[in-house]
Amino acid sequence: MDKIKKIIPETRIKKKVAALARRISRDYQGQELVLIGVLKGSFVFLSDLMRRLTIPVSLDFIQVSSYGASTLSSGVIKIRKDIDLPIVDKNVLIVEDIVDYGYTLDYLLRFIAPKKPASVKICALLDKPARRKVRVKIDYSGFKVPDEFIVGYGLDRAEKYRELPYIGILQK
Repeated sequence: MDKIKKIIPETRIKKKVAALARRISRDYQGQELVLIGVLKGSFVFLSDLMRRLTIPVSLDFIQVSSYGASTLSSGVIKIRKDIDLPIVDKNVLIVEDIVDYGYTLDYLLRFIAPKKPASVKICALLDKPARRKVRVKIDYSGFKVPDEFIVGYGLDRAEKYRELPYIGILQK
């Protein structure tokens, strides 16, 4: 069994999710918002965030892959599941678990643009700036994390550790 060093406890995550939800609700007051969760990693964060929002939202998911079972991104992004909702003239918030290299979000922004949304912003629970290869603007960011392999709260290593209520570093 791998060792995991806890870096962000469940209580801090809950407080941060509530703060992000307040900001998003304030910024989109009087508007509808389409949340697009990036599967699979964002589903826990997205679920908690959505329940804290005080504005009307629609929900959809997109699934991409770039890691497989590896701990390093291949840099090759593949769409495994496209969104189902029409987003023409809608405000869209892409909800991501972690931004490291930036490849996935850069790809998704270019993929979504032809669908003609009114606006597209990004909400990421975790930001790993030390790994950034592609510049992407994170409009709503939770925590900065070190350049380590992060698991828990929806994030996995080969489909393990998603169930952890905290965020940790996978120790070798």
